[in-house]
Amino acid sequence: MSSQNEIYLVRHGETEWNASGRFQGKLDSRLTEKGAAQAAAYGRYLAAVAAEIDVLVASPLGRVRETTAIIKTFGKFPEPQWEPRIAEVSVGSWDGLTHMDIDAQWPGRLDETTPFDWFFRSPNGESYDAAMARVSQWLDGSQGVVLAVSHGLVGRLIRGAYLGLAKDDALGLPVPQDVIWRLANGRVEPIRVS
Repeated sequence: MSSQNEIYLVRHGETEWNASGRFQGKLDSRLTEKGAAQAAAYGRYLAAVAAEIDVLVASPLGRVRETTAIIKTFGKFPEPQWEPRIAEVSVGSWDGLTHMDIDAQWPGRLDETTPFDWFFRSPNGESYDAAMARVSQWLDGSQGVVLAVSHGLVGRLIRGAYLGLAKDDALGLPVPQDVIWRLANGRVEPIRVS
């Protein structure tokens, strides 16, 4: 990412599975009413900077497409480029499950992990290194003023890569669904929209 770059990073609005504690990974569920309101709040804020945005990049997953469509109703944004490198991390066999489901089917698998490291211990799931490599590749190639609509875990990785954080520090970053993260000049600034 060049020093002239600026990224507005948003997480999709709350989904049905977020609300029920299910892990989505590459699977999808619809935005809740609250999630649609969160996307609208993003759109209202971003409308003020829409003219400055050179590129709108978004994960191709349905919950991000839905969030992006709502954001676009609030201003003249560029057409989205659907970017698989900022799609959510696959949790493999754990897609669609809750912590309780995982504990029942894979006893002890979540033991001795850091709070978010468990995402990378799923059978058939994506590794941290693979996810960070694709996110870093996207980040290194981004230019201009970018609006990026993505996910919780990948949003952590994007911010962690941007700041040069160690794995545990990156995975411990917050992922609220009512904050726009502004990445510019080597800093990450949260902008609360609710």
